[in-house]
Amino acid sequence: MTILITGGSKCGKSLIGEKLLSSWSLSKYYIATMLPYGVEAREAIARHRQMRKGKGFETVERYTDIGGLSFPDNCGIMLECMGNLLANEMFEANEPDPCEKIISGIKKLSACAGLIIIITNQVDSDGAEYSKETMLYIKNMGIINSSLAQISDCVIESVFGIPVSVKGGIPECLS
Repeated sequence: MTILITGGSKCGKSLIGEKLLSSWSLSKYYIATMLPYGVEAREAIARHRQMRKGKGFETVERYTDIGGLSFPDNCGIMLECMGNLLANEMFEANEPDPCEKIISGIKKLSACAGLIIIITNQVDSDGAEYSKETMLYIKNMGIINSSLAQISDCVIESVFGIPVSVKGGIPECLS
């Protein structure tokens, strides 16, 4: 099962994803994509690790090329987050086709995982004009989010921490 969780910044997406992953009875993996740039990023990473402590997740730090990862069959995987992964592929790895690389990586992980949860962001709703690079990032997020919504069994929007079904219903563990 593939579940896409979307929403604005700091709206409870990760908590919903972690609750879903916690309900998985087999091995659980948390793919963390935030590059440890600067004090704030390192503090956020430390805070996130502390929040995951004792939940039975094995954290895998992976900033680019998620398709290069391998996991046991029928495991549960949570990817946190698509926004960081795309930025890393575009601006760190200078990937010429980051959308295709990320989508094919997700498909590869989905083929082995019994559950994959993808946390993404809604970045195109403010209507502001940004630099050319930022506008390309926003466009690419739209392409990725649309593609992932199509292949996902379930799409959830987190609204103030409340899971709202966009596609496929709300899993029982969130009720």
